[in-house]
Amino acid sequence: MPLLAIGLALLGAVFLAFGAQRQGSAVRANTGGLALSSSGLTRLLTSPRWLFGLILLGAGTALNVVALALASLTVVQPIGAIALVITTIVNSRDQGIRINRPTVAAITACVTGSALFVLLAVNVTRENHAVDSAQELSVVLLLGAAVVVFGALAVFGRHRLNAFAYILGAGVLFGFVAVLTKIVAGHLLDPNGRFLLNVPLLTLVALVAAAALGSWFVQSAYATGPPDLVIAGLTVIDPIIGIAVGITILDELQPDVRTVTALGMGSAALIAIVGVVALSRHHPDVVKRQR
Repeated sequence: MPLLAIGLALLGAVFLAFGAQRQGSAVRANTGGLALSSSGLTRLLTSPRWLFGLILLGAGTALNVVALALASLTVVQPIGAIALVITTIVNSRDQGIRINRPTVAAITACVTGSALFVLLAVNVTRENHAVDSAQELSVVLLLGAAVVVFGALAVFGRHRLNAFAYILGAGVLFGFVAVLTKIVAGHLLDPNGRFLLNVPLLTLVALVAAAALGSWFVQSAYATGPPDLVIAGLTVIDPIIGIAVGITILDELQPDVRTVTALGMGSAALIAIVGVVALSRHHPDVVKRQR
């Protein structure tokens, strides 16, 4: 099952990469690099390029949901980093941007760190185990707090947030969305045959609210930064949040993980984070905006 989940997650990353590039270019063309407004979002709903990107993102998300149902968050989530490489190549050709060496180094750090994390996590995570109601409620309450914090930022600080701030918000929110998606998938696959009736209403409300607010942050990030930077943030911050919740609340790690393995996972995550920070500073599109 883990191998099938990894294959589906890789395929999903391809769809996500092309979808992000299509939507990113559509948003940039619509806003001219300014903050996204509600009227601008309405106009995007009539853009064929943006809608095509939405379809690709939907397909990639569906594949990722299936992968999450088949394997642990710790294994599935970091695989999305491959989307960063694809998005960078496609976007550079589409926009006529020449990728500089610091950008290549940053992308390499993101992908290497994520890949190393997956290789280590495969051998130390449990097979799918049941999530009890207390664990589920803890995730929902934490997500509720995140929605309140980032919702307030979206309302009161919208004109002062930069691309990285939007990426951070989207990454945190979608990290929790991934966790709840896995929990909901477990409810739907329960052999009692009740499907959605197994899912607590509070869980569904939290999931929809986080997905909606996270989507707004993603579109706003597209308006103020390159799509490959957006993907870099999501494929590192999103998994870190998801994995942190999986480890601390859902008990996904085996109890006998060796210290050297834990340190290796931490180092791999740090490498990936450094890559995102470097990309946010040295990407040609970012440098051009600063000038």
